[in-house]
Amino acid sequence: MTATPMDRRAMLKATGLAALGAGLSACATRRPASLVWPPPTRRFARVRVAEDRVIRTVVGLRPFRPSGFVVRVDGGGGITLSWGTSALAVDEAWKTGEKRFAVLGCGAVGLATARLLQQRGAEVTIYAKDLPPQTTSNIAGGQWAPTSVMERDRRTAESDALLARASRLSHRAYQQLPASEFGIRWLENYVLSDEPLEEWWEQTLVRDLYPEWRELEPRDHPFPARYARRFTTMLIEPPIYLNAMLRDVRLAGGRVVVRELQSREQVRELPEPVVVNCTGLGAKALFGDEELEPVKGQLTFLLPQPEVDYMVITEGLYMFPRRDGILLGGTFQHGIWSLDVDEEARRRIMSGHRALFEGMR
Repeated sequence: MTATPMDRRAMLKATGLAALGAGLSACATRRPASLVWPPPTRRFARVRVAEDRVIRTVVGLRPFRPSGFVVRVDGGGGITLSWGTSALAVDEAWKTGEKRFAVLGCGAVGLATARLLQQRGAEVTIYAKDLPPQTTSNIAGGQWAPTSVMERDRRTAESDALLARASRLSHRAYQQLPASEFGIRWLENYVLSDEPLEEWWEQTLVRDLYPEWRELEPRDHPFPARYARRFTTMLIEPPIYLNAMLRDVRLAGGRVVVRELQSREQVRELPEPVVVNCTGLGAKALFGDEELEPVKGQLTFLLPQPEVDYMVITEGLYMFPRRDGILLGGTFQHGIWSLDVDEEARRRIMSGHRALFEGMR
């Protein structure tokens, strides 16, 4: 890991990656009539999917690097990996011997980087075009799961080790936060399919971070699927979490400057001797990071249902029960820059979830 000086400054990059969503395809199907099992003993509240319950549909562009996040010096990884990759970057930043830092960006990675620097006694100023709730991180679903981080065929032993380390650091950091204050809670997650389930390769690196992992028989769950897997993981609600993080940065003496930096020259003019870049997809234009590409994610929210206390991921669909609404996804469209709502995708998401939950026993 090396940092390249820029006019006697250390330039630290923290380009973010999307870690949200399973990136699955197709829609859920109903359970064949031949599969008849008694209902499970655990009570599952049914999500009520209807057009008149829709409260909003949002679109975000997640930064994605096919070769994975880099540490040269670097952070990234969206909400899931933010504490881990930021910790790796801060370790490198601290080697400069400086005590004043500029952090570019105020999403999950920028805020985690700022807090970690402050915890070491640093003076931090965040420069950002957008603050919560207008950041890309606010569009994240919030399930803790380091998936869709890189292209599988670009994996190396080094990238696997780096991903595992960042995952463990981040997983532990979230557990050290006051859960309710930061919008964090543990929920059962059900992965469903009509075909035998493969394990996500990212999960194989840190299987122990998914407690209560079980392969389920149809009699063990109410969903219309032949195959099901259950594990427990954290759901981090971005509206609550990001506001709490920004508050803590300010309470610790951090400065927040709303400003869009449009060139490297403007970055060089900042008064802080060390700059940590957490601009996510913005690094493509600002620093010429040509490998970065957008991934369009679209979410539809239904009215809240506090009684729903589980998550579901199935073929091309996922549901997370948040306090600000029932989140329905999803899309994972590489190379799409448009922030317009895709109506065809919205209809697919709605109809797929309607079939899923109407098919519950």
